Amino acid sequence: MLEVVPLGGLGEFGMNMIAFTWVETTLVVDEGVMFPDPELLGVDRIIPDLSYLQQKGGVAALILTHGHEDHIGGVPHVVPLLRGAIYGTPLTLALIEPKLREHGQPDTPLQAVHPRDRVMIGPFTIEFIRVTHSMPDCVALAITTPAGVIVHTGDFKVDQTPIDGEHFDVHRFARLGEEGVLALFADSTNVDRRGFTGSETEVVEAFEEVFTSAAGRLIVAAFASSIYRMQILINLAVQFDRKVAFVGRGMIENSQTAQRLGHLRIPAGVQIRDSDVGSHPARGVLCLTTGSQGEPLSALARIAIDDHRHVKLSADDTVVLSARAIPGNEKSIGRLVNHIARRGCQVLHEGIKHVHVSGHGSEEELKLMLSLVRPRYFVPIHGEYRQLAQHARVAGRVFAGRDPRPEILLAEDGDIILMDEAGARLAGKAPVGRVLIDGTRTGEIGDEVLRDRRHLAEDGLVVPVVAINKQTGTLEGVPEIITRGFVMENAQELLADGARVLSHVFDQSSVEERTDPGVIKEKVRAELRRFFRRRSGRRPFVLPVIMEI
Repeated sequence: MLEVVPLGGLGEFGMNMIAFTWVETTLVVDEGVMFPDPELLGVDRIIPDLSYLQQKGGVAALILTHGHEDHIGGVPHVVPLLRGAIYGTPLTLALIEPKLREHGQPDTPLQAVHPRDRVMIGPFTIEFIRVTHSMPDCVALAITTPAGVIVHTGDFKVDQTPIDGEHFDVHRFARLGEEGVLALFADSTNVDRRGFTGSETEVVEAFEEVFTSAAGRLIVAAFASSIYRMQILINLAVQFDRKVAFVGRGMIENSQTAQRLGHLRIPAGVQIRDSDVGSHPARGVLCLTTGSQGEPLSALARIAIDDHRHVKLSADDTVVLSARAIPGNEKSIGRLVNHIARRGCQVLHEGIKHVHVSGHGSEEELKLMLSLVRPRYFVPIHGEYRQLAQHARVAGRVFAGRDPRPEILLAEDGDIILMDEAGARLAGKAPVGRVLIDGTRTGEIGDEVLRDRRHLAEDGLVVPVVAINKQTGTLEGVPEIITRGFVMENAQELLADGARVLSHVFDQSSVEERTDPGVIKEKVRAELRRFFRRRSGRRPFVLPVIMEI
């Protein structure tokens, strides 16, 4: 019996991860991250809970479909459970190597594969099938199991004019459909879009107009993984006699990796360092930068507030956001655009000019995949529940009139799908959830930590500083109160009254209480919280500092 459990990506965008288990062998496809909402204070990224894999005794192999963060960003966190290798195309593996080094895992076994390659892992045989997406080296998977063949599309669109000439392998999908496929797990991201998704080459005409009209420096912000977009812009820079500078760590590192592997070609003499941007005529420079989502610490965000060491904006410059706004980022992008506009620059984006195309297939491409593969069972993946449900409806129309009619399983994270030669069914729930990652630290940030962070953000911090005599417990000097994020109109009067409350607490405490740091801290905290709540209506986070002299 084949057990399939989606651990992420079915019910949300990002965090893509699916486990396939036959007896004692568990195979995992992708391990992505999801980026947090603003209310998750101090959380850098979110990964799937790996409890299920721990219960299974580890992972025989990790298979990666491509190099986007929502598919590889969590890889270092599954490595401790990995008993075998990580399999991926050369570019995908090159993009995870820095992550593994950063997490102290440089010796993790990596196995490079190419389209049409096959690898055997226990009872599984995995074939890699080329698909087109918004970056090179993307593959779908045909996983042969004792129960039948499973096709996992990864992220895909059907690009008939790919930048690198590497076409979507429609013939292999059609052959698999003829041979018989038990189940298809297919990308649902763009199911709400009618028709076909445009080719990457469709942005060329719009960018030609931008290059022609730009009077000064041209700055284009895109995802650091948008290798195809980089190549298009480099080609145009050569055509319009502009030097190219990569700005931002992610953009610099990914461009170097793509050049090393032959996915990005830059003629000699075209590329310059970001530190040399100011030494070239403005009309002769193209900057490719990160920050299309308004990330506060990104290169473009620093450029926008005149805080970048090398790139300074002038009124003649043109800034292009060549990426779709991820839901939830609209406010941060709006602030970014306002900063740029204040410097007199023209700002272009998808809503004004056709400077971005999606990397995900629209409704007609999803129908094509369903028609080619002709599975007995279909499971929509990659999307919120509304996308999964809409993909199920689209599949229902494709399957209409077929005999026997394929079945559709509408699953969510944690649903256990059991498959064998007799069929497939949903059979209970596996333990799933989200692990919040704070910086580079691994592990879950609990509700208490988030509550404290939200408390600090909303009500501020009050630090009463008191010096006491270690022997007598008497005050040494005048208590001081320091605040952060806690501002009132009558702040000075309020803090002076707070200091008097502190003195009163000590006057009313016994010697035993005053000489016990733990006790006196709690008394100070409680009294000051009551005082500030009564006087200001707010509940600041009170953190007493008791210095014993």
